[in-house]
Amino acid sequence: MIERNGNKLIFLLCVPRSGSSLATVMLQNHTRIYAAQEMWFLMSLYDLKKPEKRAYGGTAILNQFFDGVLPESVYDEACRSFGMNVYNGLLSTSEADMVVDKSPRYYYLLEFLDRLFPQSKRIGLFRNPLDVAASYKKVNQRSAPNFNLADQLNDPSLNMKMVDITIGLFRYHQYFSQSNNNAFWLKYEQMAAHPEEQMQKVCEFLDISYEEGIEKYGDYMDSAKSELFYSMGVGDPYLSEHRTPHMKSIGNWRTMLDHREIEAYCRILGARLFRDLGYGAELEEAQRLTGVVFEEEPDMKWIEAKTKQFAEATGCRWEPEYKMQSAVLPETSPEVASALSQESKEKAEADELLRMRMTLRSLEKRMEQHYIERDRLHQESERLRKEVKDMKQKMNKIKSLIPFNRSLGRVFNAYLVRKGVEK
Repeated sequence: MIERNGNKLIFLLCVPRSGSSLATVMLQNHTRIYAAQEMWFLMSLYDLKKPEKRAYGGTAILNQFFDGVLPESVYDEACRSFGMNVYNGLLSTSEADMVVDKSPRYYYLLEFLDRLFPQSKRIGLFRNPLDVAASYKKVNQRSAPNFNLADQLNDPSLNMKMVDITIGLFRYHQYFSQSNNNAFWLKYEQMAAHPEEQMQKVCEFLDISYEEGIEKYGDYMDSAKSELFYSMGVGDPYLSEHRTPHMKSIGNWRTMLDHREIEAYCRILGARLFRDLGYGAELEEAQRLTGVVFEEEPDMKWIEAKTKQFAEATGCRWEPEYKMQSAVLPETSPEVASALSQESKEKAEADELLRMRMTLRSLEKRMEQHYIERDRLHQESERLRKEVKDMKQKMNKIKSLIPFNRSLGRVFNAYLVRKGVEK
């Protein structure tokens, strides 16, 4: 069960196309872990304080309420309670007691995430940025064959996919840049090459026993967990083509990206980021291929312009170079604890009442269907009765149009008798 401080809650954090679907499909095979493809719902909670124009109006009133009336601590506690109800509600459908929330765009709300669940476990998944870009291009070429990364990066309009692999990557790098007991670095290349070893390390970090074979996700295809996982239709579209992790996509950037795309992306990220993430060799190869020695620092003019553009579009403001926080939530008073206990009891009773209501509603629906079917059969019976009645009326009318039908019948019968006698 997810606790108020985030204990037993796991966030898998990375930019899209970093291998998060692969990591999740392996983790969700563990009996103690519940994981869906992606959730994203914390972003909606975060955005409640940024009311846009709505059909019913009230934008100014909502802004005044959130910014001037409602204390941030009360708002956070309400969001925390909502999140706990969601996560524990998901756990109630399985035997697991831990939840993995894998939502790549959570770089959008890292400060909010830390305030809500400071003792949650956070796994930072990193992959060679050039392979991330190559994977983006491969996926996008399915719907746009002429997709070009350099054109996308140079487009003056806001492009969330380009924000993901630039600003989002910087946010995650800064977030995981200092040591924290609740943080774990996971490299895609190591996970693909040595999945069993990496899953053992992740389980050790989560303080659970490793279960043999969880990395062989193809063996779990028919399980209820896997059916739920794949039914969402998001994440890596190529994941189900394999049954175990593989290394075929490592280094795809060499053939997937042209020199113009490589140069445009590396100029924006800068050389230092590649080295900090452990991809210095790949950076040097990119410099040899393009004939360009990239600046150590990122293109801050581009980064600042896109960050401002993103902030104007979303209303989001971030702390500069924000790093992961794991502050302990303040203890609740005995009165609050008692109230929470009573609330928990009342919630359990309410849940049971809800289940009973759902069962009753199901029975009512079945009865409704029964009566609908009975009425349909009755109407069909009445229709057939009417058709028989109409047919009889038509037959009687035909008979009435032959005035001598009986006389003709007698004459015809007499004729047949006479013929019989003559013979």
